[in-house]
Amino acid sequence: MTLFSSSAVSFNKYPAPNSNPENRACIVITQLEGLRRYCQNGKVAILRKGDATLIDSAVPWSSDCPGDCARLYLRVPQPLIESSHRLSELPFARRLSGDSGLGAILYHLSTSLFEHAESLSGLNGVSAMEGYLRILSACVGGENLHAGANRMLELSTRIMNYIESHLTESTLGPVEIASALSISVRHVHRVFSNRESTVADWIRTRRLKRCRTDLCDARLQAKSITEIAFYWGFNDSAHFSHVFKKQFRICPRAFRSRALLGLPVPTDMGAADKYLNLAPVPRLRAS
Repeated sequence: MTLFSSSAVSFNKYPAPNSNPENRACIVITQLEGLRRYCQNGKVAILRKGDATLIDSAVPWSSDCPGDCARLYLRVPQPLIESSHRLSELPFARRLSGDSGLGAILYHLSTSLFEHAESLSGLNGVSAMEGYLRILSACVGGENLHAGANRMLELSTRIMNYIESHLTESTLGPVEIASALSISVRHVHRVFSNRESTVADWIRTRRLKRCRTDLCDARLQAKSITEIAFYWGFNDSAHFSHVFKKQFRICPRAFRSRALLGLPVPTDMGAADKYLNLAPVPRLRAS
């Protein structure tokens, strides 16, 4: 580790031309005092005391500060972090908060390693550095996990919004969704696997709910059940009747009659028994 102290100063760093890729390192910067900004690849990390960030030594970067500041630099071979700690993507120029949790532990460990560097030799030094890298990897992994969750939420929202606005299209499916949103079909399926559903099941359920709403609407009495079903993307009246009854435990015609008479109607399969007073299904009993 190397300690750097300075007053208000800015600089730009450039990798050596024709540098060996095998020498590519990750520079771990720990802020000890003051406020300092680090920029790389369009990303900006502003650190205060206790925070840390990672810089890719093979990519140009810059830094500046408004006043006195101090920081520790540690160069770690990138393959060591990526392979030993199973990290395939490092969050360069992103603030790792030292306010609490693992970030605070990383800060105190960094300062302790620097203070006791001369007394740590041989196996003790190796063990201390391995412990430091494990904490660092946990901090970075947590940041990646959080970022990944945000990306998945954003993708899920885009997909759901697209489905809701295209339910009337009978061709709506994973391929059409992926093409419209410029993502892979695999990503579409992945979103629904997290919801313990399939794309087809989700689309069918949303269409059924829209059909249910329209069948309850007295203003749409002039529309036939088939017209309503076809409008919402179904293309076979027999199939629609079957899946509707499976969902609501009542056929569409009887459902519509009850709704227009002002009688209670089920909102889903679980509510059907309550509203329709259906007899419980007989079960075999052990003799």
